[in-house]
Amino acid sequence: QVTLVESGGGLVQAGGSLRLSCASSGRTFGNYAMAWFRQAPGKEREFTADISWSGGYTRYADSVKGRFTISRDNANDTVYLQMNSLKPEDTAVYYCATTRTPYDGRTYDYWGQGTQVTVSS
Repeated sequence: QVTLVESGGGLVQAGGSLRLSCASSGRTFGNYAMAWFRQAPGKEREFTADISWSGGYTRYADSVKGRFTISRDNANDTVYLQMNSLKPEDTAVYYCATTRTPYDGRTYDYWGQGTQVTVSS
């Protein structure tokens, strides 16, 4: 059973930074793509960033490109989201997700419980 646990959320002023972490357990972490999604109040969950199983390929939503960086540590079964130059519109619950299919899978089937990020103006 795959378990994902996010941490690192909090309250930050606009222009500040936060780093989210997601610890995975239950299977071989390094074989699966990982992603971050977010859900703002009253909105649908949206893709934020993902990273391939090897870490060699990343994708970002246009809204965060150049400000957020996704990375992974396969030795410690953890994926990170470094968020810089935060804006009030980045306020959301951030979710970690992973795929059921190893290697090139891109359908995210497993989810963490989420961590709240609030950016004040």
